[in-house]
Amino acid sequence: MQIIDTIAGKLGVKNWQVEAAVKLIDEGNTIPFIARYRKEATGTLTDEQLRDLGESLTYLRNLEERKAKVIESIQEQGKLTGELAARIEEAQTLVEVEDLYLPYRPKRRTRAGIAKERGLQGLADYLLAQKPGSDVPKEAAGYIDAGKEVPDAEAAIAGAMDIVAEQISDEARFRAWIRGKTWDRGMLVTAEKAAKKAGGETASAAGKAAAGKAATGKAPAGKAAAGAAASASAKETAAARKEERRDVYEMYFAYEEALRRIPGHRVLAINRGEKENFLTVRVEAPEEEIITYLEKQVTKGAKVPEPGTFPYLQAAIRDSYSRLIAPAIERELRNRLTEEAEDGAIRVFASNLEQLLMQQPIAGKVVLGWDPAFRTGCKLAVADPTGRILDTKVIYPTAPQNKVREAKEELSRLVDKYGISVISVGNGTASRESEQVITSFIREQKKPLQYVIVNEAGASVYSASKLATEEFPEFDVGQRSAASIARRLQDPLAELVKIDPKAIGVGQYQHDMNQKKLDGALTGVVEKCVNRVGVDLNTASFSLLAYISGISRTVAKNIVSYREENGAFRSRRELLKVPGLGPKAFTQCAGFLRIRGGTQPLDETSVHPESYEAVARLLKGLGLSMNRESFRAAAGLITDPAAKAAELGIGEPTLRDILGELEKPARDPREDMPAPVLRSDVLSMEDLVPGLKLKGTVRNIVDFGAFVDIGVHQDGLVHISKMSRKFIKHPLEVVRVGDVVEVTVLGVDAGRKRISLSMVEN
Repeated sequence: MQIIDTIAGKLGVKNWQVEAAVKLIDEGNTIPFIARYRKEATGTLTDEQLRDLGESLTYLRNLEERKAKVIESIQEQGKLTGELAARIEEAQTLVEVEDLYLPYRPKRRTRAGIAKERGLQGLADYLLAQKPGSDVPKEAAGYIDAGKEVPDAEAAIAGAMDIVAEQISDEARFRAWIRGKTWDRGMLVTAEKAAKKAGGETASAAGKAAAGKAATGKAPAGKAAAGAAASASAKETAAARKEERRDVYEMYFAYEEALRRIPGHRVLAINRGEKENFLTVRVEAPEEEIITYLEKQVTKGAKVPEPGTFPYLQAAIRDSYSRLIAPAIERELRNRLTEEAEDGAIRVFASNLEQLLMQQPIAGKVVLGWDPAFRTGCKLAVADPTGRILDTKVIYPTAPQNKVREAKEELSRLVDKYGISVISVGNGTASRESEQVITSFIREQKKPLQYVIVNEAGASVYSASKLATEEFPEFDVGQRSAASIARRLQDPLAELVKIDPKAIGVGQYQHDMNQKKLDGALTGVVEKCVNRVGVDLNTASFSLLAYISGISRTVAKNIVSYREENGAFRSRRELLKVPGLGPKAFTQCAGFLRIRGGTQPLDETSVHPESYEAVARLLKGLGLSMNRESFRAAAGLITDPAAKAAELGIGEPTLRDILGELEKPARDPREDMPAPVLRSDVLSMEDLVPGLKLKGTVRNIVDFGAFVDIGVHQDGLVHISKMSRKFIKHPLEVVRVGDVVEVTVLGVDAGRKRISLSMVEN
């Protein structure tokens, strides 16, 4: 019950809701299924609440398991007391448990351990007893034993002080206080890491020397000189790159900020700078305040410490803090900063990814995918409204070939032949030059034609993947990339699920954080989006099906194989014929799979098969048939959902969901999202002047602002301070990826390719 109470308090919900959700999770039900089809059981807990609940459940169960192991370990040592067991049981976090376990944890051989082996525990106890009139040197003389490597009183006292220092360090109460004080008052301090002295001549000098030796005959001419010069050139290039990376961290070369206030993006930047050997990082704590606290605790608050022992205890306290406590607390707090920063970055990444995946599709249009490039040419792929690739070509309108006229002739032929109405252009290398050609071509056309710049992040990853090879075995990687660029405009969700979420490019520092945690969060987002939209069972790819509730990758492949061998599915029930898909999996997945034109009209909706009988009784009671027209009519005839739900023997939330689906059968929730901004002309950075107002699309969101595509190839930054007149803690309070926003140009730095924008009216 303690776990249930804790989770209910954290989520702000009732205990019975948590109990029901935990029971459903333990029975193997997925989060999307519970959120959509078990609302009565959980009291309509949302997908986000259920995911938080699941994470908390895992943490708290791990905590209980750890408590049991710690208690067992201490008990085996014969040192467990009732008070200690109670303190461990009452601990709320893993940190508290580990603090309590620290004195009993098996240790490596420490200075204190060696001192104990030499029989100095008694002298340590003498110091801590602080009896009036204590004479430490005289007491220490009784511990001299050359055979035990305690040759004199000084050695005995030093060993006893090591024991005292470790005992102070192991006290959970002291650690908790120091941890809290350091967090509240501590500073994170960074500095430039001193460069190592050069071990020899510079790369440039080395190259010249090698060339000189070759010229004078002291080294083989030709290849030797060329090789040495090439090596020197490589070193110079590496040095230039290192200098360029160094500039990124310049603001942190003499920097400090309060631990409890430093934002996550700065923590991650500092961590990266430290990892790349540009920065040294330390935690600066209120040391004297901490030492004073420890002295009062060790002397039990005595107004006048016992003079015979206090100098030794004072030295042991300082040693304990500087050698044992401070480094451990610094590691803990830096780990805390990193974890909180990573969690924040993951939340932003997940939110950005969700908005990207839920972008409105461009439906019913033939799209030309354009993968821009220079030397190797621009790859084109024509996709029909269903995403089927009709044709591929390579054109060379960009440098060095500059065959613009030939490229336009090929474009005109493709537009006429396939009825292309939109060109989807990747935003990578040569995108700007390709855009110039496209806008010139559009101006020459009599037919309506538009283009849109899409984020091609991950297209190259996909095009070289095994999945792409299986999907387009006859295409090369360029053609596959162009196909992906076309289809990610037509249906972003269906196409982007084929790519590792980390490669989609809507996060920050994603390669620096806990990859398991990041993968779990992003997979959860993709799963949520796919199940929220639903998929067409007869056209969905293996990649899309694998994210559906209850369907494993193996079963997804089996569904595709069954479809290829037996033709289109005619009903959801036919899924039970797929190898590996049993009744349990069917219950989890059926409501998220759509069949258009099948034998059961409800199979086209998100109504779950377990509710079909209730819908049939509902329609019959209203004198309606089982068809789409009747569905819409039925939704408008129910005036008292609560009474009708009771009559049908189902929950009111379920009935409301059914009525919503009957009102708009097979409705795509992405229709509510902003549509992509289609363009017919292009701007350049030279066209931008302060005060110019533009419409743009939010491409990425980070802690300090949002990057907005305004049609000039280089995204502009709206700093968080320029997003709203009121104070906001995070850009996500104002915008989402994919939002179309009106911005004002504040400034342009063409040399550094930086554009400053504002969303706030002057």
